[in-house]
Amino acid sequence: MTTKELSSRIAEATGMTKRQSEQLMNAAVDVITEALNEDKTVLLQNFGQLKVKERPSREVMNPKTGEKRTAESKRVITFAPNPTLKQQVR
Repeated sequence: MTTKELSSRIAEATGMTKRQSEQLMNAAVDVITEALNEDKTVLLQNFGQLKVKERPSREVMNPKTGEKRTAESKRVITFAPNPTLKQQVR
């Protein structure tokens, strides 16, 4: 589902215009991104939890050449679905 399709469905469900629902979605994404950049956990009831974890550096190998190198540590976003969401998707 694309952003446009999602905003259309939100507009239908809430009675908003498509433009309003698109602005709402963009604002929500901006706020969530800002929170994650501040290392805050984002908990969305009945949906799940988003948070940033630090992935440590590690040894990796190029399968073609067999050359080993160190992959840098990096921040990754993790998502843990709410049990309610898990039940509904099964």
